[in-house]
Amino acid sequence: MLGIIGGTSLLFSKLPDLEKQSVSTPFGTAEILRGDVVILMRHQNSLPPHRINYRAHIAAMAIAGVDRIIAFGSSGSLRPEIKPGSLVIPTDYISLTEIPSIHDHAIEHVRPEFSEDLGKDLFRHVPRARYGGVYVQTRGPRIETVAEVRALASIADIVGMTVASEATLACELGIEFASLCTVDNYANGLGGEVLTYEHILSSARENRTRTEEIVTTIIRKMG
Repeated sequence: MLGIIGGTSLLFSKLPDLEKQSVSTPFGTAEILRGDVVILMRHQNSLPPHRINYRAHIAAMAIAGVDRIIAFGSSGSLRPEIKPGSLVIPTDYISLTEIPSIHDHAIEHVRPEFSEDLGKDLFRHVPRARYGGVYVQTRGPRIETVAEVRALASIADIVGMTVASEATLACELGIEFASLCTVDNYANGLGGEVLTYEHILSSARENRTRTEEIVTTIIRKMG
């Protein structure tokens, strides 16, 4: 079963009419929308990135029968050629913050990665996206400093606060994972604007119709 994780980019988009369920997991309870696909909104209860219960979220999707996840993630561009409004399907990631794990009581190692097959399948159905690149995760809720952005630009292409945590947990549970990142702005210092959360919300509102179309396409062709 296909699972979709939505963040800020889906806040203003009309989602399919699915049954709302609360799923109890060993890590807490998570709310999902369930039908032929499972949709989970990551900012449940308006939690900021650093307080999201990622373990409960991914565990709930696994309990619901999800074996593939496509996660929408808001991001900032670290490259002049990746303009705001772009869509990026990253093929690798870096995390500069602590990554959660389901393995609290056993020594287990996984190879964290995005699924190449799922990522390429996603690109076939969303050809307007840019395929390839490195996503770097930082600890929210603050944005990165100008100096941090200069450093990050030497190792990555886009920056966000959530996807690396979700991808790693999915790997631990044997779930294929790919991400479609919306580029809401240039990272701090690369553009001429002062970045705020309201700017990201404005981008989500502006692109809500496009996002709705993409979600519909993914469900129809990949679900």
